[in-house]
Amino acid sequence: MVAMTSPHQYDCRHLRVWVGDGPVDDPYGPAISPVDHGLVAGDGVFEALKVTDAGPFGLRRHLERLTRSARALGLPDPDHGLVREAVAAVTEGRQYRLGKIRITWTGGPGPLGSQSAYGPGLLVVAADEMTPAPDVGRLVTAPWLRNTAGAMTGVKTTSYGENVRGLAHAHAHDATEAMFVNTEGNLSEGTGSNVFCVLDGQVVTPPLSAGILDGITRRLVMEWCEVTERDLTLAEAQSAQEVFVTSSLRDVQAVDQWDEARFTAVGPVTAQVRRVFAERSAADPEP
Repeated sequence: MVAMTSPHQYDCRHLRVWVGDGPVDDPYGPAISPVDHGLVAGDGVFEALKVTDAGPFGLRRHLERLTRSARALGLPDPDHGLVREAVAAVTEGRQYRLGKIRITWTGGPGPLGSQSAYGPGLLVVAADEMTPAPDVGRLVTAPWLRNTAGAMTGVKTTSYGENVRGLAHAHAHDATEAMFVNTEGNLSEGTGSNVFCVLDGQVVTPPLSAGILDGITRRLVMEWCEVTERDLTLAEAQSAQEVFVTSSLRDVQAVDQWDEARFTAVGPVTAQVRRVFAERSAADPEP
């Protein structure tokens, strides 16, 4: 993972950005106010979704969750029509084999503290090409806990520092993702993914009460496949026959190792779930 400290370290030839109420020519040119509360206090929400030659996948569901997240922070509802206009603008004329769209909605200008933002809110939408996630990932357990009862539990906010530290911990241990245990002692989620375990042929995933984000891909897998929601201890999860993780940018990714536990790289249940998801998502980009 390369730290981006200057524009020269990142190939931005394919990056397109919309800020406020219109597109910008230079992705490094837009200036965000130094008192924007998304910057000052992490007072913002976001969504990240994939885009293919069929267009953005699951945009409606992502916009609905963006609104739920905004309301949880006390932000005004984002204008879905404006977001769709921005998404269309940053993807216009592009034929993506695979791309990523990032939608960010902040509280706008505010005080240099934790008081509420003054507004109006700020919309930023960016789109770029993306390298496909590997078919198989490797997990480590994060040394920090997920809070099951925090004000921001289950909310997709721009206050992502905890996940940044978790992912850095994973990379430092030659893994692709870090998994959190929660304050109740049960398995929670990854830094940017939901986890599923195959136990005696049954697919099991932690419930929302475990302090997790209700992932879009997670929800679709639960709608399209037979899945049980229940609490899992770390030991139980690592005793599974198969493990896989889901996210909007991974789809369904098999896991071959978690700490010292090893699994069949792409077991039969994981392969079936992956196949169903691939077929159903390809057939309908707005499920």
